[in-house]
Amino acid sequence: QVQKFHISELELSFTQGRWNYEQWGGYDPMSTNNAKPPGVELWAIFDLPLAEIDATWKNLTHTLSGLFCASINFLESSTAFSAPRWGFKLNEGNLRYGALPREAVCTENLTPWLKLLPCRDKAGIASLLYRPSVYKGYYHSQKLKLKSSQSLGIILDQTLTVVLQPNTVSGKQLHSTGGQLQPSWSMEHLFSKKLSGKCLVSKSSRVFVEIEKGIVDNVDKAGSDVSSNNDLFVLSTAPDRSLKELDNLEVQSSSLYEYDVNNYNSDKPLNVGITWKLPLIWSCTRAPYHASRFLMGSGNERGSIAMSFLSTGLDKQLVDSSNDCSIKAVVFQVVPWYVKVYYHSLEVFIDGNSKAISEVVDKIHVTPSEDKLLPGTMEMLLKFPCSMQLATLTLDFDKGFLHIDEYPPDANQGFDIPSALVSFPEFNSSRSYPEADPLFVSPLLENFKEDGVVKSYTEVLLVPLTTPDFSMPYNVITFTCTVLALYFGSLLNALRRRIGEEERGLKKADKRGLIPLLIAKLRGQKVDPSESESTSPASLPRSKLLLKVVFVAVVAIVFHYLSNS
Repeated sequence: QVQKFHISELELSFTQGRWNYEQWGGYDPMSTNNAKPPGVELWAIFDLPLAEIDATWKNLTHTLSGLFCASINFLESSTAFSAPRWGFKLNEGNLRYGALPREAVCTENLTPWLKLLPCRDKAGIASLLYRPSVYKGYYHSQKLKLKSSQSLGIILDQTLTVVLQPNTVSGKQLHSTGGQLQPSWSMEHLFSKKLSGKCLVSKSSRVFVEIEKGIVDNVDKAGSDVSSNNDLFVLSTAPDRSLKELDNLEVQSSSLYEYDVNNYNSDKPLNVGITWKLPLIWSCTRAPYHASRFLMGSGNERGSIAMSFLSTGLDKQLVDSSNDCSIKAVVFQVVPWYVKVYYHSLEVFIDGNSKAISEVVDKIHVTPSEDKLLPGTMEMLLKFPCSMQLATLTLDFDKGFLHIDEYPPDANQGFDIPSALVSFPEFNSSRSYPEADPLFVSPLLENFKEDGVVKSYTEVLLVPLTTPDFSMPYNVITFTCTVLALYFGSLLNALRRRIGEEERGLKKADKRGLIPLLIAKLRGQKVDPSESESTSPASLPRSKLLLKVVFVAVVAIVFHYLSNS
């Protein structure tokens, strides 16, 4: 399929939850490479002429939709994908990007992803994927990345990133006063199973436990060394090897414990865990600015999109804070066509003061939306002063109207605007650990060595639009059918009825022969000849029937006139 669609590079991710950049970090390779927006995100770079890319993209979305049991085929429409130039990834116009923020992620998407592994989830590290533990976590994202080249062929990289809720080990949870609670955990308590060996097809299988710089700093302050058993924590299983980050700029660096799965089997399974001895408080390294996006305004006609950048203090540590100092940020945002953004209404506020656009926006590229044809795309290169604490950007928009067939089944919930991507080109995140055997290089550690640009995704916006009353056609149909049934029923009854036929039928039924009268007298029963006449109802006159028919006809005509008007 890669050769069929002439794909140079492709990335597909299924994500449930949102990465917490404040608590889980935003300046490390894990968050930079693996933190993805909620729902489905797909981008691809094609090795084709520009005129053939859109048609190939549509065929690719249908193929991936069938392979991964997802609604990726909705990205085939020209209103669902865009062609960014430099805001997302530098390219020559052959990149296509699409996102489905409302796509639900469940086990039917994980199963095709596992089938691409040589042993699936029957052996190796993938056997730890206990479904209830994975899907009840705070965050999980499964990513598939393809890269093709003439020298190396096709490289398939599969990554599963999860943030789990640890099941507290009984009697080993510590409480801290005013600090963050650190529960002890183990592999068995997280996944309800232990690792009993590697996949036989794989060349190597290793488990890494990384101790971040903040924890290493606390261990050094406690006067202990970063070993598997120190004053702050103890590892349940002694590691096969300990690695220290190769960083010459900082005194404190991360540590890595390595476990070779080849040394474990079903008789001796691997169950890595950490037991905390003391309460510990530390903060993960974050990006220079915490980007957040929200809506302003009320009503179903217009509103505003606001994006804020809150300083995290990292710029003061890594960048010279002189008067001429500045930090660059790139914003990439895609807006559906029914949210009509007025890009000329862009306003910038620095620490509460309005600034000229030319002072902050260094470069901008806008692709306006077209009704039912193209979404709006905005790429901006911003330049903030290092002394800035808070910056806010606002854009006004009008809410469009959709045809009734264009509304989704849950239209009353609102419409989603995909997450915006904020990257900081002057900041790169990488970690380098020494490899003992160059023949068996870990792909995970190799990815950590790459200088990836620090980036983060904002929230998904929920825009309420004017929605019609979807139950109105049903109500009109039922009421009209009821009136017509009454009208035609009474009309046919009046037309088919004969005058005097009912009286003749009753008289004929009341006539009794001699034998029935004789039997009645023998039994001692009294025969009342006027019984049938007194109990049987009389038929309505013809004039009353005609009045009813005329009344029903008038009601039907009035209702038809009111409904048309």
